[in-house]
Order: sequence, then C-alpha cells, then structure tokens
Amino acid sequence: MLKITLVKSTIGAIPKHRKTIAALGLRKTNSSVEKQDNEAIRGMIRQVRHLVKVEEF
Repeated sequence: MLKITLVKSTIGAIPKHRKTIAALGLRKTNSSVEKQDNEAIRGMIRQVRHLVKVEEF
C-alpha cells in the first residue's frame, strides 16, 4: 500500500498533471489517499512527483 499526500498546489500546473492528481483522488493540499502499489499508480506518481509525497506501509 502507498499513502500519497498532495503537498503542493496544482495552481500553475499543466492540465495533464491536474488530471493525474484528480485521478489519484487528491483534491486539496495536504489531502491523502491510500492506493495499492502497482505499476499504473507508480507511473502516475512518477508524472507528478514534484507535487506529492509518497510513503510505503
């Protein structure tokens, strides 16, 4: 499992990154979601790694 936290606002981010953040289920800054650890989620995180913090547990 991965805990993904949005640590930086999507204001000023390119539209593709905004859609990726929304697809992960993140809405507001400092909101967190728990997702399964798989290649699809890892790819989404890699695309927006400058906006999120990821913790494994």
